[in-house]
Amino acid sequence: MPKFIIERTVPGAGQWSDEEVQTVSAKSNEVLADMPGVQWQESYVVDDKLYCVYVAPDAERVVEHARRGGFPADKVSEVRRIIDPTSGGR
Repeated sequence: MPKFIIERTVPGAGQWSDEEVQTVSAKSNEVLADMPGVQWQESYVVDDKLYCVYVAPDAERVVEHARRGGFPADKVSEVRRIIDPTSGGR
């Protein structure tokens, strides 16, 4: 199944309280419960952006999740390859 990175502009996200994180996460999970085949894996939070990793059949389903949840989805990119330190060989 394809994997996607979603870039979301959310001013102040890096300063969210634990309660705010819980609220946003719960909303995402609520939407996902009605979207079989779409899985949220994790998100990286920086000052004013979130970078979320999803597995889904296609980018349209990821955008639909954002729409239903009221989340921004500024850019959705399909992951073409994953590399890590072991990719260098030896």
